[in-house]
Amino acid sequence: MELDQILNKEELTKDEIVFLLSLEKENEIEKLYLCADKIRKKYFGNEVHLRGIVEFSNYCEQDCLYCGLRKSNKNLQRYRMTKDEIISTAEKITQAGIKTVVLQSGEDHFYSSSLVTDIILTIKKKFESAITLSIGERGRDEYEEWKNAGADRYLLKHETANDELYSTYHQHEKLKSRLAHIKCLKKIGFQTGSGNIIGLPGQNIEDITDDILLCKEMECDMCSFSPFIPSQDSPLREVPSANTDLTLKTIAVARIVLKNVHIPSTTALLTLIGNGAEVGLKIGANVIMPNFTPIPYRDNYQIYKDKKTYDPIEFLNELKVMLDKIDRKVGEGKGHSLKLMLNQ
Repeated sequence: MELDQILNKEELTKDEIVFLLSLEKENEIEKLYLCADKIRKKYFGNEVHLRGIVEFSNYCEQDCLYCGLRKSNKNLQRYRMTKDEIISTAEKITQAGIKTVVLQSGEDHFYSSSLVTDIILTIKKKFESAITLSIGERGRDEYEEWKNAGADRYLLKHETANDELYSTYHQHEKLKSRLAHIKCLKKIGFQTGSGNIIGLPGQNIEDITDDILLCKEMECDMCSFSPFIPSQDSPLREVPSANTDLTLKTIAVARIVLKNVHIPSTTALLTLIGNGAEVGLKIGANVIMPNFTPIPYRDNYQIYKDKKTYDPIEFLNELKVMLDKIDRKVGEGKGHSLKLMLNQ
């Protein structure tokens, strides 16, 4: 296959995506990154959208083999933030100039539908903020209630498009069910987010290709491609972290294939490589998600080992210096989906 020809195509076949993900020559990978960055700039200009995360509970009813929050982990100090603590953190996020609050937790039904609704309504009343929910699978009635209360987006990663791998890592769960939830959220009117984990044992390049194509098929508004990093309290504790080059190529290829979706430079990437935020932004990412989870809770939201933690205000100050260096700036709006804006 001819690299330049592929990079100039509007639509790529599965074989062409596999080819791009398999690139090994440094000069060819650099071409890939430059193409991804060009496409990112075409759709998003030089704006980087910020989303402030509140990890409000590390309880989880699921037992995913790769995750440190899994219910079988007895070594984790569990916590649940109160409504007042969550609202206070949302206030800090908005005071920092960030226009999206991400409410994230394990799958924890302690937070009833009505309590989540109350939190959404309070944030919407007090602050001029978009709200993203990332709280796992819930019922359609709950999704509709939260959308009506004012929640804008819902992040529910499919993790892997390989049915067999999905069932291996999510015991007693089926990929078909996860995808039905994502499609339901889309139908209700949420801006939807999905994505994968790169480097799971048993995964191959074709699987990652299918992950990217699945995000395209579902017309996701945001897609997160995160490296696998083992948790010391999971059955995969001895498995090595994801390959850095493959992780970066996945982000770049996803940008080329998915065009106008929001793609974050994730905390996991920042953990995998120290300058991950900057590297991700240079190869197709356009979103950064600073973590505002208050101490002492922040240190106990341990999905994987050695999770990068930082003071969010110091991080923002350093981020703005870095953005200036690479000719980028913090986005002025709420960073809603370009797909949504095109359909209005």
